[in-house]
Amino acid sequence: MQLLNSHCGVDRDPRGVVRLTICNAGSLNILGSAVINDAREGLEVLGADRQIRVLVIAGQSEKSMIGGADIKEMAKLDQASAEKFITGLRDLCEAVRAFPAPVIARMPGWCLGGGLEVAAACDFRVAAHDAKFGMPEVKVGIPSVIHAALLPRLIGWGRARWLVMTAENIDAPTALAWGLIDVVAPEGGLDAAVERTVKALLECGPEALRSQKALLRQWEELPLKESVNLSIGVFGRSFLTDEPRRLMQGFIDRKR
Repeated sequence: MQLLNSHCGVDRDPRGVVRLTICNAGSLNILGSAVINDAREGLEVLGADRQIRVLVIAGQSEKSMIGGADIKEMAKLDQASAEKFITGLRDLCEAVRAFPAPVIARMPGWCLGGGLEVAAACDFRVAAHDAKFGMPEVKVGIPSVIHAALLPRLIGWGRARWLVMTAENIDAPTALAWGLIDVVAPEGGLDAAVERTVKALLECGPEALRSQKALLRQWEELPLKESVNLSIGVFGRSFLTDEPRRLMQGFIDRKR
């Protein structure tokens, strides 16, 4: 593993798959300000690399990808420093959400609060069979904010309200049924489940996937008619690359 900085390790394979490991953040990979800033900087460096086809975000231990934000640090905040802290976490989540290539969250163990917000900003969430999820902020006197706003879009208003207002945790089968995660791996099979998702993505055109991800981000925010119409130009521009010709011809040749 190559260290990009104190809290970001990177493993890269010949396929263009990069694993970004959040490290040196305790056994639960807790997000303090230094970890937040380093993780965001690492994502920004990697985001400029067009050779990356898939990014997997992981934690250093099997206890969590990201356990949550650092309560010891937050307990000392005032209004101004609280806004600075949460702005940093917003920027980290947004760096994940805006990453040009598909992003997979590898989720063992606990994923709470700010950790679940980072996971929600990923494109795909693959969890261990015994993973646990929750938004405990109201139990420690703060609301769930920033990318918790993605939760109603993922799981609906009622379930999002349940998570952020009761602060109760849910298990992996429940999270799967709700649509909070995409895959529950069998015991001992988390990396194999991540790899299956990676392989599915690698079978797709890399430029097409980047365009599709950018469109999905726009569809989240634009009215329907605008979303429909803007995609015409994106479709046309996809033919500026050789991907459609090459991949369509391969499909035609296989059918012969």
